[in-house]
Amino acid sequence: MTSFAVVGSGWRAEMFWRLAAALPDVECVGAVVRTPRDLPVPTFSSLDDIRPDFVVTAVPWAANPSVIVEAVDRGLPVLAETPPAPGADGLTELWQRTGDTGLVQVAEQYLLVPAHAARLAAVRAQVIGTPTQVQVSSTHMYHAVSMMRGFLGAGRGPVTVRASRSTAPLVDPLTRDGWTDDPEPRPATTTIATIDFGDGLSGLYDFTDNQWHNQLRFRRIVVRGTHGELRDDEVVRLTEPRTIVRSPLVRRQTGYDLDLDDFDTDTITLGDRVLFRNPFPGRRFNDEEIAIATLLRRMADWVRGDGPPPYPLADGAHDHRIALAVEESADTDRTVTIPTPIWR
Repeated sequence: MTSFAVVGSGWRAEMFWRLAAALPDVECVGAVVRTPRDLPVPTFSSLDDIRPDFVVTAVPWAANPSVIVEAVDRGLPVLAETPPAPGADGLTELWQRTGDTGLVQVAEQYLLVPAHAARLAAVRAQVIGTPTQVQVSSTHMYHAVSMMRGFLGAGRGPVTVRASRSTAPLVDPLTRDGWTDDPEPRPATTTIATIDFGDGLSGLYDFTDNQWHNQLRFRRIVVRGTHGELRDDEVVRLTEPRTIVRSPLVRRQTGYDLDLDDFDTDTITLGDRVLFRNPFPGRRFNDEEIAIATLLRRMADWVRGDGPPPYPLADGAHDHRIALAVEESADTDRTVTIPTPIWR
């Protein structure tokens, strides 16, 4: 059994200890909180009061670097919620204080979400040849950048960003708190950016305010390759001379109609190729829960020496630095170039 403590008590912290309770090999031994409160797990006032195998930080952006450093100073591996530090200077300082230890991982879970994991498996299997461009319109900042770099296999080299913003009216029927019951359009800002990773690799970033929750905007993912293209849940590709094939990615979901098994995700396939198989059958996790549970298990494997690092700080820092460049370019209406980072 691998144990962890979570620092924080918000909705993201709650997800970590709740999912750990459903896993047989990972245990949340408590939460470190600033003020006493009633939680489903034991609470502690300091990391000095508890000795887990690793720490999960789920605190506000500004507090994250100091909590990470505090854990590293105690020799504890850290899974840090995104972003690891709020600004470019903070990322550099955090790397200078903790980078050499190799103890810090980042809780970047988007490519572990079943649909994206299946798409990534298809791309890595060279179904569309060598990937060259990724377009993401679904999530914001570092998450979108992580998806682009992951699908492209882009490293941590120099990047050039060009971004712009526009504002238009949009009804916003849903937020994290639920239905708004407000039918009136309100100003919503859309940020669009092109990201040049070099070596012919590029990304297109397209995000509208609250696009995570607003169902009036489609989520869109496009991966373009040398021999075809993946668009959402469909692939078009050249399979042999004069033969262009379109194939769907198909999710098998149990519990529908006369399927009397529990409601659950089973597999995602492309023809007879299984791209994704649910590693937690029978637990009825939603997609985000599957991703977070997978991340927790990979972190535990790494801490035990049984697996690779799930998402090193260098990757998380690079994602966020590029995301900050998108914001900077949109604010200034100028191209922003990021040189080779110190965490390369």
